[in-house]
Amino acid sequence: MIGTGNVTEKKSAPSFNKIENSRLVAVANRTPGKAKDYAQRHGIPAWYKNPSEVIRNPEVDIVYIATPPGSHMNYALETLKSGKPVYIEKPMARTGEECRIINDAAEKAGLPVFVAYYRRGLEYFKKVKSIIDDGTLGKIRHINMQQYYQARTEDYDRDNLPWRVIPEDAGGGYFHDLGCHALDILFHIFGNPLEVSGKTANVAGMYEPEDSLSASLVLPGDLLVTGSWNFVTPTAFQKDMVEVVREKGKLDFGIFSFKPIILNTGDHKETIATIQPEHIQMPLIRTIVSELNGYGRCPSTGRTAEITSNVMDIIRGVGNSTL
Repeated sequence: MIGTGNVTEKKSAPSFNKIENSRLVAVANRTPGKAKDYAQRHGIPAWYKNPSEVIRNPEVDIVYIATPPGSHMNYALETLKSGKPVYIEKPMARTGEECRIINDAAEKAGLPVFVAYYRRGLEYFKKVKSIIDDGTLGKIRHINMQQYYQARTEDYDRDNLPWRVIPEDAGGGYFHDLGCHALDILFHIFGNPLEVSGKTANVAGMYEPEDSLSASLVLPGDLLVTGSWNFVTPTAFQKDMVEVVREKGKLDFGIFSFKPIILNTGDHKETIATIQPEHIQMPLIRTIVSELNGYGRCPSTGRTAEITSNVMDIIRGVGNSTL
C-alpha cells in the first residue's frame, strides 16, 4: 500500500488481512515516521519511506495506491511496469486522459487495474439495482440527483487549504472527490452515458475549483438525468438524494447517507434498510482477491473508472475528454 491517509484506517486497509487468501505485507509514506507508525499499529511487516520499495518488494503481488490523485498515474505506471496489477483510490486520476494512459499501459502489459468505486460492491446499491432491473414499476420517466453539502471547517483556512480543493493534487474540488461516486454508481445501475453537458460556478470563492455544478445526461433508452451539486450549502439545507420516477412508482435512495431505500407506488410505501459493512471497501476488495485468485470478477475496473473521469471532465469543461 502506498499512502496512509484516513481512507485507509478503517474503510479499506483492514480488509486486506480479513479476506481469505489476502494479506497486507508492506506500506509506504514519504513523510518520515508515518509508514512505520502505520505499520506498527496495523501489524504490517514492512514499511518504507520510498514508495518504489513497496512496488519492488517481492512479497507484493498487487499495489494499492491510496495517495491523492495527483500521484496516481505515476505510481500506477511504475507498478504496471514492474509487472504487478494496481488497485487505485477514486477518482482514478486527475483527468480522463490520465486514466486512459494508465489503462493503455495496463492492457499493453496484460495486467488488470481496479479502482475503489466500492459502492458497486455494497448490498445497498445491489438492492437498488435489483429493483431497477426488476421492471415491475414500468419504464423510467426521469432521474433527478442532488448532493448539497456544507463547507468544511478547513475550507475557511485560505493559507492551508485541504488537498481536495487543490487541483494539482486532487484534479478539481469536492465534485471531483465526491461527485465521482454518484456518477459511477449511476452508470453501474443504469448504463454508460451517451450524452453529457454541464455548467459550473464558484459562488463562495473559498478556493480555486468550482463549488456548484449542474449536469444533464442521456443514458441508454433515452433516459434523461439531471444532476446538481453544491459544496457550500447551509447546514440546515444539506441534501443527498437520487429520485427515480417510473410509470407506476418512485424510488428514492442516497449516495453517501445510506438512508433507507424508499419504494413508493402511490398506494403503498416500502422502506428498505441495509446494514453497511464495518470496512466499507471490503466487499469490493473481496472481488479483487477473487479475480486475482482465478475466480469471480471485480465490477470496478480502470475502464469503468475512465468513463466516470471523462464525464467529470465534460461537466467541468476541462481537458479533451470524450465519451
